[in-house]
Amino acid sequence: MLVNKILKLILLLLGGSYIFLQGFALEQEGAIVSAIMLILLTWLYAGWTKHKSKFFFLFLITFTLAQVLSLISWYIPGTKAGEIDYLYYVANVLYIIAYALLIIKIIKGLDLKKVFSELTIPIIVLVVLDIFCVTLISGTAEDMLSYDQYALEYTYNAVVMILLSFALINYMYRNNNKSMLFLIGSIFMMFSEIIQLAYYYILNDNSLGFVYAFFLVVAFVFFYLQSQHKVSEPVAAYSDEPLEIQN
Repeated sequence: MLVNKILKLILLLLGGSYIFLQGFALEQEGAIVSAIMLILLTWLYAGWTKHKSKFFFLFLITFTLAQVLSLISWYIPGTKAGEIDYLYYVANVLYIIAYALLIIKIIKGLDLKKVFSELTIPIIVLVVLDIFCVTLISGTAEDMLSYDQYALEYTYNAVVMILLSFALINYMYRNNNKSMLFLIGSIFMMFSEIIQLAYYYILNDNSLGFVYAFFLVVAFVFFYLQSQHKVSEPVAAYSDEPLEIQN
């Protein structure tokens, strides 16, 4: 129990340090801190979580591995013009796989037949919004990326938006604290990714680095909090029952 508390305190300090480092554009140092932070978070989840989820655990491992590869990229020679940056592609594919694992985690807990029958209109609206938002967000960096990089970026953004959509569907279906915490975490994660895209490709403003790092840390806080709740049956939505008056 003491180790559990110490780990949480260390993670809190590392999270604050990461936000501080990114806010001052100390990206290499921030990459070191974020990699350590994710390794400790994975250890915390694996060692002290009562109701573990296989897919959430795999998400943490995959995301951590991608972050470690991003850290390694700081210590190897940069690619020359015309060369392929394989580490860039591998790391981003791992991020995509990590988010996909969260999506699978949600889908496995849904009664899809019931969901599609009860939420047909919201799902259609979400699909249209996802396509519009992904195209708009990815288009902001189109001129600065090669075709392969743009395709990867588009896929990356699409998976993040799909994760948010399924998190919202899951909340509307389950209507409980676990699904609410997961939805909030997904919202912060989406905004972190959008602001990170703007930071690297549009506005190289240090304040954006602070904001996306803060959102990323908060997203993982909510993801961890929801992981401590046991999966439960959907909670019936509130309904205004008519008052029966007996004479």
